[in-house]
Amino acid sequence: MSLPLPRPERQAVSMKKLWSFFLPLGVSASLVTISHVIINSTLSRSADPEKIISSYAVAMSLLAITERPAVLLRQTCSTLVRDKRSFRSTLTVAQLVFASIMLMGLVISYTPLGTFIFQGVFGVGEDNVGDVLLVYRVLMFVSLFSGIRCFYQGIIIYNLRTKWLTIGMAIRLAGMYALSLYFIHTGVTSGVVGAIIFLFGMMIEAAVSFSEGRVLARQLPDKLEDHAVENKRHVFSFYRPLLLSSFISLWIGPAINAMLGKTWDAYLSISSFAIASSLVLLLSSFFSYFHQIVINFYRIDPAAVRKFTLMLGFVPVLLMGIIAFTPVGDLLLEHVIGVHGRLRAESIRVLQGFVLFAFVMPWLDVMNGLVFVRGQTKLIIGSQIANFSLTFVTLLVLVALAPQWNGTIGAWAQSIGMAAELLFVVLALRFVKPADPVPSRQVRQ
Repeated sequence: MSLPLPRPERQAVSMKKLWSFFLPLGVSASLVTISHVIINSTLSRSADPEKIISSYAVAMSLLAITERPAVLLRQTCSTLVRDKRSFRSTLTVAQLVFASIMLMGLVISYTPLGTFIFQGVFGVGEDNVGDVLLVYRVLMFVSLFSGIRCFYQGIIIYNLRTKWLTIGMAIRLAGMYALSLYFIHTGVTSGVVGAIIFLFGMMIEAAVSFSEGRVLARQLPDKLEDHAVENKRHVFSFYRPLLLSSFISLWIGPAINAMLGKTWDAYLSISSFAIASSLVLLLSSFFSYFHQIVINFYRIDPAAVRKFTLMLGFVPVLLMGIIAFTPVGDLLLEHVIGVHGRLRAESIRVLQGFVLFAFVMPWLDVMNGLVFVRGQTKLIIGSQIANFSLTFVTLLVLVALAPQWNGTIGAWAQSIGMAAELLFVVLALRFVKPADPVPSRQVRQ
């Protein structure tokens, strides 16, 4: 279902306006990685860092799944909220999401289901499962505040006030660092310390987003003429496919790790893939908001959007090529990350397999932005199925034919899967016609 919504008038959008919108988004996305550096460096000061970091990392793996419905509220809100009626409808859906997340968190934390998930699915030993549960009992509240943050960030993004995302992230990092110093001074005794630091930072960012987003929400018109989002059913028709597609994509990571365990050197494969993936994430995070450029400006000035994305869209693959195929990569891995010997060489090989990923990623984000503009989020379910299917098939073929490729298999599988996802979205946008686009704004010069 695509929502029959009015078209905005075409206006010229300057490159300066696009840069002022996009740059804070990219910076805030890049700064997220510092949060994990602060937490891991704090936990490493404990008497038993391997055990404590492990308990925190496993609980975070589950949080990545349970937090996902909350994170999707950012795209939903920035795309659909155009007046107070659509704001109230989206807020109702958000409140249902928050309640469901908290209920799920309580069930996992305080019933045998949590023990089953961590022992049976994540492979945690019986002597450590109690520590992991204690960490998750704190982390489950992160999902709530993350949802509040993302909901109001959607309104902030729609109103072009993206500097507040960077401001919120900067204050969050300062608060997390101050709290980490306190724990380092008083003593780090469990992975719960990392969860508390993360929760504290998320509460700060949520408070900043809430305070600014509420002000902007009050300035929305009561009812925008011909805006079809009037109740929670309209919002669910947009949000539900995003949620279903995210659950499909969550299986890609576990599938890759499981198949890498069948290569010639499983430990080398998994560790080199993890190192290369973290570098790719750091590199691509800055460019992960192209979809917001499309959502907010494409209906107003498509030529400006095309010019902007063409100007930046090839930067990730150029940077990845430099890291993967020049001595820069060796210097970065050895002297910055601290990876040496065989693991460094294998990580470089994995990075070379990620070059296709770096090429495809920005354009997939642009195409997904067009999907949001047209309100055809059901297409994303198909694109995620294409991604997972090609990823899994590539894993099976390469493990059978070239197990000596080790971690490189994971990089090629993920890259080919994303290329399949892009191809599906491009073809779907070409042949599946929408009823009408989601509205944008009149640009304020």
